[in-house]
Amino acid sequence: MDIKPVFHGSDIEKICEYYHLRKEDITNFGANVNPLGLSEHVKEVIAGHLDLLSSYPDREYTSLRDTISAYCQIPAEYILPGNGSSELISLLIETLAPKHTLILGPTYSEYSRELSFSGSTQEYYHLREEDNFHLDVEDLCRALKDGYDFLILCNPNNPTSSAILREDMEQLLTFCSGHNIFVMIDETYVEFAPDINAVTAVPFTRKYSNLMVLRGVSKFFAAPGMRFGYGITGNAEFLRKMKEKQIPWSLNSIGAFAGEEMFKDQEYISRTRELILPERERMYRAVSQMPAYKTYEPYANFLLVKIIKDGVTSYDVFERCIKAGLMIRDCSSFQCLDGEFIRFCVMMPEDNTRLLHELGTG
Repeated sequence: MDIKPVFHGSDIEKICEYYHLRKEDITNFGANVNPLGLSEHVKEVIAGHLDLLSSYPDREYTSLRDTISAYCQIPAEYILPGNGSSELISLLIETLAPKHTLILGPTYSEYSRELSFSGSTQEYYHLREEDNFHLDVEDLCRALKDGYDFLILCNPNNPTSSAILREDMEQLLTFCSGHNIFVMIDETYVEFAPDINAVTAVPFTRKYSNLMVLRGVSKFFAAPGMRFGYGITGNAEFLRKMKEKQIPWSLNSIGAFAGEEMFKDQEYISRTRELILPERERMYRAVSQMPAYKTYEPYANFLLVKIIKDGVTSYDVFERCIKAGLMIRDCSSFQCLDGEFIRFCVMMPEDNTRLLHELGTG
């Protein structure tokens, strides 16, 4: 039997080896990283400050937290920098020590992986394709009455690109607060949202002590190799306990310095949104008109697409695209995602046009 390989968004090396392709010939639509790449300003200032590697970072990351505070409009004492959101997810779960966790799925597999090292049970609440992956908040609240003490959300969600908007989020947080359920919200993609203020839960950290919001710089700021993330919570005692468990100087000196420069680079932030927002809308409209596919309103920098043409699988479309030098994500490995789905992010306009043409010929 011919077993088809399963690749993830960061598996470009494995894909190139399998298909005998060169990495430099591939346009990676699978990693969801800003196609502008690292800010030129950030590159220049990092190059001019390499001597920072000769000294320890400030153990409190005071200047960095002040910069994030201004960027997020939240008190600096709410902020915990870390070595990527992966470290913060691990620290949060270790500190919280939940007994029964509910994960909004389909979603990023790292949540489940980190929970597997804890004593918590883990179950999924499925976003439904027939609802276009829009959350039914009241139904989720009914499910949460089943003895859960921890809820994990990604908002906007990966891979569905759907989002829970402000009013629904407040209803959900209010319910969880009244039932002693701690909520972790991963906002990796929130800066790509059409209206960030309509999606972000950061302002709610002033009101709800059962909430922590996580963000990073891997996707929007195109810096996955920096391994820099930050958590935000108004629960001072919980933050203190997380910090106690964190390895000292978790974020290196260059990462802390570069992080400050990223959040101050308004030109780069504006250029990114001016690129992504109209291109995402163009791709969404184009795919919506293709009879072989169904897609869903996107809030992140990527689209989830269902293949509705008989006899065509997600692997078929993935393979056709990769042979054209276009790497998309075959979503068959995502839990809670029944059917044939692919996902691809917004790249530069000429590359997006190439992908739309390839999809349109299938």
